[in-house]
Amino acid sequence: MSDVLSVDPRTGQARERVAAESTPRDVDRAVRAAAAAAPALADRSVRADLLRTAAALLEEGGEEIIATADAETALGRVRLTGELARTCYQLRAFADVAESGAFLDVIIDHADPAARPAPRPDLRRYKVPLGVVAVFAASNFPLAFSVPGGDTASALAAGCPVVVKAHPDHPATSVLTARALRAAAEKAGLPADVVGLVHGFAAGPELVRHPLTAAVGFTGSVRGGRALHDLAAARPRPIPFHGELGSLNPVVVTERAAATRAAEIGAGLAASYTQGLGQFCVKPGLVLLPAGPAGDAVLDAVVTAAVPAGPLLDPRMRAAFLDGVRSRAQLPGVTQALAAGEDDAAPLAVRPGVLTVAAERLADGDAHAELLEECFGPVTVVARYGSESERDAVLDALPGNLTATAHLAADEREGAAAGLVARLAGLAGRVVVDGWPTGVSVAPAMQHGGPYPASTSTSTSVGGTAIERWLRPVCFQDTPDPLLPPELREANPLGVPRTVDGVAWRFYLHL
Repeated sequence: MSDVLSVDPRTGQARERVAAESTPRDVDRAVRAAAAAAPALADRSVRADLLRTAAALLEEGGEEIIATADAETALGRVRLTGELARTCYQLRAFADVAESGAFLDVIIDHADPAARPAPRPDLRRYKVPLGVVAVFAASNFPLAFSVPGGDTASALAAGCPVVVKAHPDHPATSVLTARALRAAAEKAGLPADVVGLVHGFAAGPELVRHPLTAAVGFTGSVRGGRALHDLAAARPRPIPFHGELGSLNPVVVTERAAATRAAEIGAGLAASYTQGLGQFCVKPGLVLLPAGPAGDAVLDAVVTAAVPAGPLLDPRMRAAFLDGVRSRAQLPGVTQALAAGEDDAAPLAVRPGVLTVAAERLADGDAHAELLEECFGPVTVVARYGSESERDAVLDALPGNLTATAHLAADEREGAAAGLVARLAGLAGRVVVDGWPTGVSVAPAMQHGGPYPASTSTSTSVGGTAIERWLRPVCFQDTPDPLLPPELREANPLGVPRTVDGVAWRFYLHL
């Protein structure tokens, strides 16, 4: 059994021993305990209480949590303070979702003997929780996409207990936040085991294979996510795997936008691709920029922006980033407008970089395929296009993405760019116009997911509809009222929103 160590990414040195890696028996115990606790989550008001209490306890312990997370990730106290606030907002937002009951999607069609082409029975449909959800914490968001993050919050709101596989980059932070969630459960009158925590590489496959695991939420690499996805599909009883994997997040700058807003666009791009030192899943990793003076002005603004060096999340990611930049820079026709690499300012720091290439090379086969793959860290590829057909050929060669962005001139917003925006919508789950993708609002309309490999399903991992991942519909036909769940009874005793005979009612009360 190996130790789980907390490591300082600024020095590469171990800070402390946090735990032992979880054995198969540990994983089995955690999943079975979570499954046994599931019935206690039946009451939506209790779930809401749990989530709000969890937010309060995380805020109460915020100083220690932020200090620990910074020591394990080097993301900085300012960034982590904002991330903790976002995490607590998510928890409270899902408490509101749980209380409202709208996510149950209640639909009632009363019996109609005169219906055509055949008489219709009484049909009542709503959604029920799947069961234990395995959550894989993300490396780059130790709070908002990890133990207390959106997957956990949405699963608990749905009525599903969770077992989280802690990320090895921030195990001490994981322990602290799991402790807060478990304490919140007990304060809400629930078993602490509605939230479990396991550690270690081997624990991940064990968690996915466990017969009581009902669904998986994953944020991470294409390689790791695809391996776990395939495990979930190969089970005797396959289960849903909601994975957020890799994304280039292309940006298109039109000729006229470059000519009218070069400095603004260049400064915005520099800030976006280096935010969090390029360790955001929505980092713009490919920019289609016109060739010629207008595009040159944008590129100049990008490379002259003052962006400091810094450490990545761990030495392994640093090595992968340096190797990835080096490999891409050696491809034919690729130049480094801004050379990324090691930095002397700190032992493990890296400098941001910008690679440039002619757009036509990206559509000429496999020779430059590596440029169409995500390189995790502060680097972006600027592809210079000479015509819209060259630009569109590159877009046609791209895999699925979380986001796609268009920067337009003012008059192009009046409809001239409709074809471009529609093309981008075919590539990504979120289309951004005249903004930057590195900012994912926690809002009901948000879509954080996209065609493969951006994600393995059509769902979102951010926003209120993320709860839908952990539910399945059940329809009751001609079922006597006393035998129905309260949400489906004629009198609607819980006051949940319903659609009745094709009419949506906020509260449908049978009088």
